[in-house]
Amino acid sequence: MIKKIKFIFIFLFLFNSNSYSEFQIKARTAILQDFYSGEILYEKEPDISIYPASMTKIMTAIIAFDFLKSGDLNLNDKFIVSEKAWRLSTSGYSSMFIMVNDEVSVEDLLRGIIVASGNDACIALAEGIAGTEEEFAVLMTSKAKELGMENSNFANSSGINHPDNYSTVRDILIMSNYLIKTHPKLYEYFAEKEFTWDRTGGDPITQGNRNPLLYKNIGADGIKTGYLAVEKYSLASSINKNGRRLIAVGSGFENKRERSTQSTKILTYGLTNFDLVKIAEKDEPISEVDIWLGQKNQVSVYVKQDIYKTIKKARKNRLKVSINYDGPIEAPIKKDQIIAKLKLVYDGELIEEYDLHSKEEIKKVNIFVRLIRSLNYLIWGDV
Repeated sequence: MIKKIKFIFIFLFLFNSNSYSEFQIKARTAILQDFYSGEILYEKEPDISIYPASMTKIMTAIIAFDFLKSGDLNLNDKFIVSEKAWRLSTSGYSSMFIMVNDEVSVEDLLRGIIVASGNDACIALAEGIAGTEEEFAVLMTSKAKELGMENSNFANSSGINHPDNYSTVRDILIMSNYLIKTHPKLYEYFAEKEFTWDRTGGDPITQGNRNPLLYKNIGADGIKTGYLAVEKYSLASSINKNGRRLIAVGSGFENKRERSTQSTKILTYGLTNFDLVKIAEKDEPISEVDIWLGQKNQVSVYVKQDIYKTIKKARKNRLKVSINYDGPIEAPIKKDQIIAKLKLVYDGELIEEYDLHSKEEIKKVNIFVRLIRSLNYLIWGDV
């Protein structure tokens, strides 16, 4: 057997851009991720502790979405509004203006949280799911640990100032990524620009989404603003444009205007300074490898995950993808058997490798055919 390598060359002819070292964001802490590759494109003090304010509501939505996905909750289920929830339906708080003893559907509460940023809706949903807001906060923190949010703790469902309600922009990025990846359909609520609550005992109230990026033509479809006097302004944001998705989280913006302009700046930076290259699609054949003494001479191979790479546009680059195996590989071969490696080399350095699996079972030929092929190999070589 001989070592066989199949090469796929991907040439990226890229234009010059501003120096990456010169790029800065006017925020105390910030981070930018390419969603499909998972690569971090920019960060500024991403692990310092922050008070997440209303970005906390992302986790509140996640808990509800997880229950909806498991079937333990339904959008049409109704929860009764407690006095505790109602007390936040007052001037000075972000509210959807629910009333004591109202029966409000899970869907309306979710839209009240996501679009109107209602603190009252958060408490009503939390109490309806877990009995008390305190118990719901335990679920939130447990989910955070499950997701690898190592520097986060949740003390309430709304993000109202509390010393034990803290996180980092990196952790908020992690939960935002999970939200979009795990609940793509429900995530569409975050793109709604307004929500009308047909409240009990009064005229309907229509409130606009507080995310300023939704009103710009940049492909934004989420996620959540935040404000606390001690933390100033914050925003977790995402754009989905031209086959790319970027997620940014920033906190410590001086004012609303800077929150909007600087968040737009970091997302635009990701779009204009980097390219996304699709290497392979999960479970789809990407090449074939040679088989010896099998009922087929070749078998298709695949990877068990989508593979993307994000490449800087700073200079002309070359990304080389190769399929490596000792072959031809002798039959029999089982379906899904690891038979080769996919290797990614960038600027002459191996950056990643992945297992390649057989797309089908290949049985060995009978003894007569094996003898004929072996004789041919002895006489003619590898044919």
